[in-house]
Amino acid sequence: MNLRMVGVRWSRILALGALAVSAAGIAAQQKSSLAVAPSEMPKLSTVDARFLSYNVEMVEVTGGRFWKPYQSGPAEAPKPTDPNQPVGINPNLYQYRPPIDLGNPRLRKLAAALGPSYLRVSGTWQNSTYFQNDDEPALKQPPKGFNSVLTRAEWKAVVDFARQVGAEIVTSATISPGTRDSDGVWTPAQAKAVFDYTKSLGGSIAAIEFMNEPTFAMMGGAPQGYDAAAFGRDARIFAAFLRKESPATIFLGPGGVGEGISLGPAGMKLKLITTEDLMQATGPIFDAFSYHFYGTVSRRCGGSVKIDQALSADWLDRTDTVEAFYAGLRDKYLPGKPMWLTETGEAACGGDPFAGQFADSFRFLNQLGTLAQKGVKSVMHNTLAASDYSLLAEDTLEPKPNYWAALLWSRTMGPVVLDPGVAKDQGIRIYAHCMKETKGGVALLALNTDAHSEQTITIPLAADRYSLTAPDLAGRKVLLNGTELQAASDGSVPEFKGQPVKAGTIRLTPASITFLTIPSARNKACM
Repeated sequence: MNLRMVGVRWSRILALGALAVSAAGIAAQQKSSLAVAPSEMPKLSTVDARFLSYNVEMVEVTGGRFWKPYQSGPAEAPKPTDPNQPVGINPNLYQYRPPIDLGNPRLRKLAAALGPSYLRVSGTWQNSTYFQNDDEPALKQPPKGFNSVLTRAEWKAVVDFARQVGAEIVTSATISPGTRDSDGVWTPAQAKAVFDYTKSLGGSIAAIEFMNEPTFAMMGGAPQGYDAAAFGRDARIFAAFLRKESPATIFLGPGGVGEGISLGPAGMKLKLITTEDLMQATGPIFDAFSYHFYGTVSRRCGGSVKIDQALSADWLDRTDTVEAFYAGLRDKYLPGKPMWLTETGEAACGGDPFAGQFADSFRFLNQLGTLAQKGVKSVMHNTLAASDYSLLAEDTLEPKPNYWAALLWSRTMGPVVLDPGVAKDQGIRIYAHCMKETKGGVALLALNTDAHSEQTITIPLAADRYSLTAPDLAGRKVLLNGTELQAASDGSVPEFKGQPVKAGTIRLTPASITFLTIPSARNKACM
């Protein structure tokens, strides 16, 4: 046999092999394709118009030691314990930040693009913050029983920022020993000063929790020995105060965290007061049930979740597990009341390095999609611009991938949530809402969580496509329909232009996020 014949034979073998591979690929694509019917999708729930919201920690407003970024220069010498930080945590995990400039035009423009939203100013540090209700220079040392000082000027900056960016304020009260009488009972003097000053500025507080994360009360600055009974007593006093002082303000509670799943490492095995005990102690005093959720603690605190787990079902589904846990308690103690997730992020303790990378956008958007289906009214991401889990880089205010994901959500997904009629399988997750500000229109979110394989969905109507991809899951560069997203120097963000697609099969590249807007759906739930 001559070499030419051998070559021809191998060419035929290779060609047949290629056809077999191609056929297998087509079969795999057909198998993974999911058909959706936007016009027929029934209504599941309605979320708050400010569903997608964010936190600015009180320690950012006052200045202080917050979670230290991973890339922040050489290791510092060991620090003594600072009274103004959570009890029982290594002080070297924190780094000082001056007060955030809430008047920064770039920050305001970037935040306004996400509106309308809630701006939650709280966090563990808020539990011990003294409100200095005068216009004198800030006290050099807080009064006894407090760990930091909030000035009128700093709180006015919060009220002004909220007004300018289309946000409503959510906060919590100060509960440290300085707020208490000689018997250790909480008193409303500090809370009243904040409410009165807010009103004098023409502002308001939309919603409030009594304290931040009472399940870890001791870590959060509560008096020694604080327990569920003490919380119940104090929360009832606060409820009576709130009804008189600001009856329109939504009383959220109890605001627990750390239950439903294990946060993992031994370093976080702090004394926990269960939410069940808190609810038994308070009775049904809250207008809405609030909770916090983190799927783990970051590696700062001994966590071990890696970026290669970021698209896994186990990681993405932790938000459902915890929601189910707290929804059970809501149903038992506050039946019929709405649920709010008032603080959440990739991981507690400031987030892991990949919290600011494209890989985390799958968790972020999956969390929004699945919690909206369950009727959770608002999801408040931690934070807007501090530490690794922030939406914006704290030094440059450059948008991180989750910012662009949030912006696409806020521009496409309205408050009416629809049932997409498909299960979460085959590496694809699909969520549906009535299209924002488009009568009868439907918006779809399709997450291809398979980093190696293309997925397909079939739609019966033409749509506009907005696909987010990245050259590197561990990077911050994000492409919209192939073009890199960037904010202007003044904080202006681009007007997104969708790619028109015809009815039929939509291909979803590996590890991609796709929004589809279908204005012609004529869905009755969206009319």
